[in-house]
Amino acid sequence: MPQLLSINNYYYRRGGSEAVFLEHNRLFAEAGWEVVPFAMQDPQNLPSPWSGYFADAVELGGSQPLGRKLQAAGKMLYSFDAARRVRQLIERVRPTIAHAHNIYHHLSPSILRALHRRGVPVVLTLHDLKLACPAYKMFNKGVLCERCRSGALRNVITERCIRGSLAQSALIWLESTLHRQLKLYANHVTRYVAPSRFLLDKLAEWGFDTSRFAYIPNFVTVPEQATREPIGNAYAYLGRLLPEKGAGTLIRAAARAQVPLRIIGTGPEESALRQLAQQSGGRVDFTGFLTGAALRAATASARAIVVPSELYENAPISVMEAYALGRPVIGARIGGIPELVREGATGMLFEAGNVEALAATLTRAQSLPSSTLEDMGRAGLEWMRADFSPAAYRERMLALYRSIGAAA
Repeated sequence: MPQLLSINNYYYRRGGSEAVFLEHNRLFAEAGWEVVPFAMQDPQNLPSPWSGYFADAVELGGSQPLGRKLQAAGKMLYSFDAARRVRQLIERVRPTIAHAHNIYHHLSPSILRALHRRGVPVVLTLHDLKLACPAYKMFNKGVLCERCRSGALRNVITERCIRGSLAQSALIWLESTLHRQLKLYANHVTRYVAPSRFLLDKLAEWGFDTSRFAYIPNFVTVPEQATREPIGNAYAYLGRLLPEKGAGTLIRAAARAQVPLRIIGTGPEESALRQLAQQSGGRVDFTGFLTGAALRAATASARAIVVPSELYENAPISVMEAYALGRPVIGARIGGIPELVREGATGMLFEAGNVEALAATLTRAQSLPSSTLEDMGRAGLEWMRADFSPAAYRERMLALYRSIGAAA
């Protein structure tokens, strides 16, 4: 039986990368693989017979004694504990392949070196731009930022990219500089997975050799029966409430277009966005965080899902989830979003960050018959079913594993 060592900082559904990680595990377990997780100790982790091998927890935020902060910073740079634990684990299970997802800051790339030295092929899925941008996003102070493109990582310090803090930015500069100098990724990752063509192209622009990169898009489970919810009148935003996600632009645009808006999610910008909604005079309903049936109902009853991001999104699963529920997507023309929106067929695109452009797009969508939007949503659903199914994802990943001699 082939064995998959599946690695991520967290072993519970915390965000998008964790969702992909856990679903990846499920798909391979269903295909007859033994899936062995490796993560950081956390009280929220799912139960696992392998949890005794998990690395010690690394707490980077909050109020801690100086000694513990320095210890956490050291593990972020290079976790000897995580490397030791993963060595112990692979002596026990002898994995066919190791597949890592989000390992930054907590497990650290020390585990990549440990795996490489034991002859275990390593695949790393890139859920963000961290490999190129020390601050993950190529976004700072409200605008896109590619100052580090030339390799001048000191810009992270001079621009204070991490929460505006000189100390935190300096630590992240040190982390990225050390990892590059030690070639912890370049020398110890067998193949990289890019979930969007945008990510491949952007890394190539930055000078990365993408010959070891494979484009494998994320996937979504489409219900056997499409949603029976009648199309609604409100447009919906789904996600964290952060400045770079464009919810403020959407609230202003919805007010100008005089269309109702539903904000699904929470985050640090919620208070400011509620105030903006009141000042703009728009019809905005803040639902808070939703999950399960409540989330599906709020999404499926929307007229369209709006993804107004103003930073380089990689491969937003929210777009695919909207299609899976039979709803069209109005997306910003930025990052990997345009790859997932077929203009006029499954949704519409607009210039990112442009209130007028988004308002005009919302007005155009509002003028269309509901049946037209239903057709767009249905086309998106069929597209997901044909090209972005769990089975298609697993076959693409198995082909990658076979290419490096790690699957039958």
